[in-house]
Amino acid sequence: MKIEYQHSFGLPRKVVWKYIKDEKVLGNTIPNCRTFVKSRNGVYQAEIDINIGPLKDVFTLEVKLEKEQAPSYYHLLLKGKGNLGEISGNADLFFKDQQGSTQLTIHADVKVTGILSGTAERVISGGANKGIEKFFLSVEKEIKKNLYLLRKGRK
Repeated sequence: MKIEYQHSFGLPRKVVWKYIKDEKVLGNTIPNCRTFVKSRNGVYQAEIDINIGPLKDVFTLEVKLEKEQAPSYYHLLLKGKGNLGEISGNADLFFKDQQGSTQLTIHADVKVTGILSGTAERVISGGANKGIEKFFLSVEKEIKKNLYLLRKGRK
């Protein structure tokens, strides 16, 4: 399944670049995320609850950032496994300055196997952009919260 998406952050590119890879920001913004930890440079481990209708599972994921060209581009690899199936994918994320804001463009390819494959395909084709939009709006809100706390000296 191919996914293409664009999102505009109301923040400068260097700020978005710094926080888009922060494990606390991501752990606080990924829906149903139990854990999200950096295991080594550019590699994250996560546990995420999957709830699609009557289907419920916990997926363990590995997210790997590679081919990084700060602050403009990185390639992301994703592998995950649960009792209901497996997920794998890759994505290219492009960051551009846009008059004090940041334009993010994503080109992704995702493969889901097992019981979740048919359901996931319907969800991704029918509502992926809404879910992705909600995620990136949460990321932006979390970044702004972190910046506010830094300014107030609470972080």
